[in-house]
Amino acid sequence: MHKILIVAGDGIGPEIMDATMRVMEWFRRKRQFDFVVEEGLLGGCAYEKQGRPDPEETIAKALSADAVLLGAVGGPQWDSMPFELKPERGLLRIRKSMEVFANLRPAICFEALANASSLKPEIVSNLDILIVRELMGGVYFGTPKEITPLPGGGKRAVDTQVYTTEEITRVAHVAFRLAGRRNRRLTSVEKSNVMMTGVLWRSVVTELHRAHYQDIALNHMLADSCAMQLVRNPHQFDVILTDNLFGDVLSDEAAQLTGSIGMLPSASLGAEIGGRARGLYEPIHGSAPDIAGKDMANPIASILSFGMALRYSFDRADDADLMNQAVAASLGEGYRTADIMQPKMTQIGTGQMAAVILRSLDRLID
Repeated sequence: MHKILIVAGDGIGPEIMDATMRVMEWFRRKRQFDFVVEEGLLGGCAYEKQGRPDPEETIAKALSADAVLLGAVGGPQWDSMPFELKPERGLLRIRKSMEVFANLRPAICFEALANASSLKPEIVSNLDILIVRELMGGVYFGTPKEITPLPGGGKRAVDTQVYTTEEITRVAHVAFRLAGRRNRRLTSVEKSNVMMTGVLWRSVVTELHRAHYQDIALNHMLADSCAMQLVRNPHQFDVILTDNLFGDVLSDEAAQLTGSIGMLPSASLGAEIGGRARGLYEPIHGSAPDIAGKDMANPIASILSFGMALRYSFDRADDADLMNQAVAASLGEGYRTADIMQPKMTQIGTGQMAAVILRSLDRLID
């Protein structure tokens, strides 16, 4: 029996998580996927109820779960909070506590959405990129991280970008192995022309490639050049490996290629234990407070995040593929949420999109 922790979070989090749990129940009934669910608070809602964005109870539940499904955290009502109490600190805390160091962000352009991208259809059609982002190091976790006063007035802010050989090696291993299961091409992205962490990153990845992965085609690219090439010629990429900061930016850029950030799931994986990796699964969109409670949110990224859990935490690749097929079929029938709405398509809400995907799942196994 698998144990799954549900952390709905803030904004549209509860709505998309409700849709995702309906799909999870389908897999329980129709695909013999046995699981039990616990729930936990994280982010702004946790602060409101427990006085902190990262309750110890939630962290403990996460560490005992086989997988964690997260909705979203944050909202404007908490923007003025002290830095250490902001909802996002809860997200960083749970990632660090679970030691999930490899963030997988697929950017797949479903055929039915090729015209929804801001780029020409011929540029994004059949796009399938996997971004592997290092998640526990770099500038988000480096110290010192501070704002200090300067003599005579003014202030000085410091964020520290820091990486070790071990941190780079472990995430690079993940990226090389994933490339080996796909098209055997890996692009490693950094800023070795101006950053010492980039120099070390390129050196470590190059040596790892020479020692273990010569059957994978390795290409190095500067982060700014990669940002340009993603919109110029995205099909040149298969797997992109990069650090925490650049991965955050580049994966959001890649989201636009697919038609909407509401379409992109993610998996954050730790070291394998007993052949399986501990995983935290979440859509990469934010809490979208402007549409929260309006049944407008796109649940597809959250539902596909559960699909990634099936693949990486529960070794159910066939079920993960079935999930992708159901989403593709639902979009192919012309159903759209507001963020991906196109002329002559049928606009539906969050709950209705879940119902359409469930119907597609039923048809696929008939």
